[in-house]
Amino acid sequence: MRVYVINQRKQSLMPITPSNARKLLRDGKARVVNRTPFTIQLLYSTGESRQDITLGIDAGSKTIGVSAGTEKEELYTSEIALRNDIVGLLSEKRQYRRTRRNRLRYRKPRFLNRNKNKGWLAPSIQHKINSHLKIVEGIHKILPVSKIIAEVAGFDIQKIKNPDIQGEEYQQGGQLDFWNVREYVLFRDDHKCQHCHGKSKDKILNVHHIESRKTGGDTPDNLITLCETCHNKYHKSEIQLKVKRGRSFKDAAFMGIMRWEFYNRLKEMYPEVSLTYGYITKNTRISHGLEKTHAADAYCIAGNLEAKRSNMPYTQKFVRKNNRSLHKANIRKGGIRKENKAPYVVHGFRLFDKVLYDDQECFVFGRRKSGYFDLRTLDGAKVHASANCNKLRLLEMANSLLTERSTALLS
Repeated sequence: MRVYVINQRKQSLMPITPSNARKLLRDGKARVVNRTPFTIQLLYSTGESRQDITLGIDAGSKTIGVSAGTEKEELYTSEIALRNDIVGLLSEKRQYRRTRRNRLRYRKPRFLNRNKNKGWLAPSIQHKINSHLKIVEGIHKILPVSKIIAEVAGFDIQKIKNPDIQGEEYQQGGQLDFWNVREYVLFRDDHKCQHCHGKSKDKILNVHHIESRKTGGDTPDNLITLCETCHNKYHKSEIQLKVKRGRSFKDAAFMGIMRWEFYNRLKEMYPEVSLTYGYITKNTRISHGLEKTHAADAYCIAGNLEAKRSNMPYTQKFVRKNNRSLHKANIRKGGIRKENKAPYVVHGFRLFDKVLYDDQECFVFGRRKSGYFDLRTLDGAKVHASANCNKLRLLEMANSLLTERSTALLS
């Protein structure tokens, strides 16, 4: 385990041992600036000798792996879970906006007055790229990183769907010569209900979303043909469909979009940045007998394969700061709209505060006005479903990036 150090100008220095950190704190030569990861700031001028530290980044659409270290020792390693709720939240927001416009008939239409700037990215993708950059920036604050190596990947989605595709076929997708997606789905399903296969004798066909349109979208792999009889029975919960949506390529599409955007922005921020690829990482991991984790992949990407692995990995998770929906969707009797926002502070605690309960560090995932809270770790494991707030001690205030030290040691 290492204690991270910054100087008087808040620049990162080489980490030190816990015993040296205790001595500096006891003598009044340093102060604690962060609890997790534990970081101290020196209160006196000192030399700034640094070693070469390489940061390896296993970029991903759901989880990021990072590993930073020298040739002899891994100094920092972490796995970070990204947010995947932004698409659903934006769809819900769009639904509220359309409902509001229907209520306010006098408002002018607003469909052509929103221009997208050059380089615009979808909010969900933009947030994930910003999250990658925020992680790199956070590591630079505690370690004097001299080199960054990022693993990125570009996926040929059409090649995944059809391994034999080549040449002009890339310009001729499956929906070629069809007016719209609905016509294509009906043709693909041979104009037959995929549940009863024509047994209902209902000639009216509907195109049904397997997953909610809010999160699954209108892609053909999320659509299926149902007759109106089966469609109505399904929405009345009288029947259950035995079909699953086709393979989703959201993660592959994200990595393709992010590939150069992330790399170019890294080069603008830091001097020495390079790329590597997944097949190199896989070969390195297998040849050295390492486990298949994002942290292990980042260790391979960093390239210091003779370095001693860190025995104190971190787990991190991005969470939303607050709920932007002011009111519930359903209006009560008398036109009353119930508020959708919980109090900012309940019995002295906020959502996602890190607390100590029964000698265990955990996070507040749910609060009740009665003073009983839902406590969990970042991996979702329940510590207590209804803990009394009087038995909690605040360790760290809530942040959009939660951090805890993992109990599992790396081999």
